[in-house]
Amino acid sequence: MVETKRTLRIALAGNPNSGKTSVFNAMTGARQKVGNWPGVTVEKKVGMLSRRGYAIEVIDLPGTYSLTAFSVEERVARSFIVEEQPDVVIHVIDTGNLSRNLYLTVQLMELGVDLVLDLNMWDEFQASGAELDLEKLHRMMGAPVVPTVASRGDGIEELIDAAIDLAEDREEHHRHVPISYGPHVNDMLEDLVELLDEKGVSQNGAPTRWTAIKLLERDPEIIRPFLESETREAATVRDAVDRATRHIETATGSDAEKVISEGRYGYIEGALREAVTDQTTDRMEVSRRIDELLTNRFLGYPVFILLMWVLFQMTFRLGAYPMSWIESFVTWLATTLTSVLPESLLSSLLIDGVVGGVGSVIVFLPNILILFLGVAFLEDSGYMARGAFLMDRLMHSIGLHGKSFIPMLMGFGCSVPAIMATRTLESSRDRLLTALLVPLMSCSARLPVYLLIAGTFFAEQAGTVVFALYAIGVVIALLVGRLFSATLFRSAPAPFVMELPPYRMPTPRGLLVHMWERSKIYLQKMGGIILIASVILWFLGAFPQIPETTRDYEAEMARLESTGTAEAMERAEELENELAAKQIETSYIGQAGELVRPVVEPLGFTWEMGVSLVTGFVAKEVIVSTMGVLYQVGEEEGGTSLQEALRSPKSGVTPLSAFAFLIFVLLYTPCIAAVVAVKREIGVRWMWFSIGYQTALAWLMSFGVYRIGMLLGLG
Repeated sequence: MVETKRTLRIALAGNPNSGKTSVFNAMTGARQKVGNWPGVTVEKKVGMLSRRGYAIEVIDLPGTYSLTAFSVEERVARSFIVEEQPDVVIHVIDTGNLSRNLYLTVQLMELGVDLVLDLNMWDEFQASGAELDLEKLHRMMGAPVVPTVASRGDGIEELIDAAIDLAEDREEHHRHVPISYGPHVNDMLEDLVELLDEKGVSQNGAPTRWTAIKLLERDPEIIRPFLESETREAATVRDAVDRATRHIETATGSDAEKVISEGRYGYIEGALREAVTDQTTDRMEVSRRIDELLTNRFLGYPVFILLMWVLFQMTFRLGAYPMSWIESFVTWLATTLTSVLPESLLSSLLIDGVVGGVGSVIVFLPNILILFLGVAFLEDSGYMARGAFLMDRLMHSIGLHGKSFIPMLMGFGCSVPAIMATRTLESSRDRLLTALLVPLMSCSARLPVYLLIAGTFFAEQAGTVVFALYAIGVVIALLVGRLFSATLFRSAPAPFVMELPPYRMPTPRGLLVHMWERSKIYLQKMGGIILIASVILWFLGAFPQIPETTRDYEAEMARLESTGTAEAMERAEELENELAAKQIETSYIGQAGELVRPVVEPLGFTWEMGVSLVTGFVAKEVIVSTMGVLYQVGEEEGGTSLQEALRSPKSGVTPLSAFAFLIFVLLYTPCIAAVVAVKREIGVRWMWFSIGYQTALAWLMSFGVYRIGMLLGLG
């Protein structure tokens, strides 16, 4: 008989930059799944692990500084703890910032949860020269305390064991400590708790005392039902809350929310005085000295630009070798299939459709990995937050603040979660403007197109060209934002303070995990949307067939080849190319090309480039697979790479038209998933506006680049 494992649910809570993600990864490894919380577009991570006969589900709550429920992250974290009631909540704490992190701890204590304190980054705390009495902190907080260094996996097993011990009620000093807020607030709380108990009012199973605290703080979600209800009980509670808050304000000279907040910080200060001793070094001192250079108002921007330029140079220089190996393999595979398989629709599907389409995209995987590894290093070291801080100054010039730059920064990875992240902005005006600007940030899906075109036409300067495209996207976003702020959205943004975490040396494991999390999305597209799109594109290029014309050409080619002369063989090859051209012209995709030709010709684009832009509306990587299918149709022995096909004079693509094409790819609508995200976040009307202005902007900018280039003799 198989023994059924007992189940345990553990929630991870913590401030941003506390190392919560590292703890989650160390606990669950690869046993993770990612989705969205029900009803909101905040990422939800769930992982599984087994220990001591338990099947443990670990839920990574959104990073938040408090549980006041003003932002969507705060609402999600609080709702999950209150309504789902996990068996244990592990609070991941940046030990170097105990005072700030313990504010969330106190709020979790108010909720009455079974709590484990994870003192993460313990090595950095020890390096500061400080000493912390873990047993004293344990007794004062009523919660087990476990030091960890999640980036190395140190203390993770002890952390899991502590959570299991707590769930099994084997923790000796565990208790739910009541926080004191001073006599005036405590008296009012007692009266309010008694009234709520008498009226049978609770907040989805949360402790009555916590509900009373939230009512005194005028928490919007907690007080709303009492304000909207017309019942006698609701009116009684409203009156009691009003009397209590007036009494607190009269007695203390401050509003109730501020007095309660001061009470929490007072409790934290007292606990730290008891538990922490001999702090001799400030770990932020080194970071501040580095920031004197990296965030300097004059030197910060040149350093930021230089680092980004070096990153793109590395992407091309280091990625060139593995890229050539994969390209050689794809060419060998196409050649082998051509020689082994008899000529048929199936062989054409495999060689021209699957290999030509997917193979054209997969060759850029090394470059993608190197870029994501570099970005992970900048993020984990703490420098990316400095980049956001530098950009914050520019954001104010377009009527936005630093918090709006966070979704825009995410847009360099993928537009969809970046657009979803605008929901965290408090102002509807900021949400609208930011969602309209995010698609102008160059997402990673565009990178294969940049790598293909820049590597083909600007080989020696490819890294500089790609860097320039990212910079152009940022500059145009700033200009468009300034225009929209002056016309469509005339109001001031809300103030926002951006946190700068200390600099840290990233760990190899953390870098590889972050690189893989981004890269696996690229690989999943290979076997999914890109493969399907390549097959559809092959079908559109192969049908309808022209059997009579094909027979005539094949008969003439056979006659010429039978003569065996060099002139005849050359003529046969010309006829083969003519047949391929006629087939593509009469195919469905050729007919589509004729429709888009008048629109793209003024930009210097061929009809193949125009069709690839249309298919790229599904996903930007499909642009490369479309070109792989279109430009390699009829290639002899499958031996010509897409880059060679594009460089050929027969392609009709010049360096100038190629650069104009890159500008169009940079600026037009990212993909259909991003359009759906815009619709969901800011509505149908703004979705159509977004599509319209981006497409018009892309066409006008590409037209300007191409025509000015022609006037300067660059064509």
